[in-house]
Amino acid sequence: MTILTVQRGDITRLQVDAIVNAANDHLAPGAGVCGAIHKAAGPELAEACYRLHGCPTGSAKITPGFRLPAPWVIHAVGPIWNGGGQGEAELLASCYTRSLELAAEKGLHSIAFPFISSGIYGYPKEQAARVAISAVQKFVNSPSSLQEVIFCCFSTEDETLYRLLLTNN
Repeated sequence: MTILTVQRGDITRLQVDAIVNAANDHLAPGAGVCGAIHKAAGPELAEACYRLHGCPTGSAKITPGFRLPAPWVIHAVGPIWNGGGQGEAELLASCYTRSLELAAEKGLHSIAFPFISSGIYGYPKEQAARVAISAVQKFVNSPSSLQEVIFCCFSTEDETLYRLLLTNN
């Protein structure tokens, strides 16, 4: 059985098998959580990402974690919010699912997700959290190596939202 938990804090400090980077489609260092992960991992992460030649929206790719406590970083490319009629929910769910698939393929036991697409990509937070929780719950209903999935929130408001939605789900 896989446990879903919510934590508030800095995803770059978590002692898990993999952290997920809210990446852009070029897998280049960016702002927000992406910038923090690249900074904490060191320049080797950008070099490894460059060799992956980007990633389409709704998918994910994996690299070593380099200087992070987590040995792996999964780079998930969420959609930019365009009003909800451009398949955003499906693309967001897909990047969560693909991240979990990559973790399971590596036999990992724990993974931490940031709040993908809810920052500069403008996805409404409650809708994004509902999609994330639904996609993760659907995945963990099937057997895999994963024992814990953490929704790592940077703000108290995001943590409260995730806790409320997980409790009522």
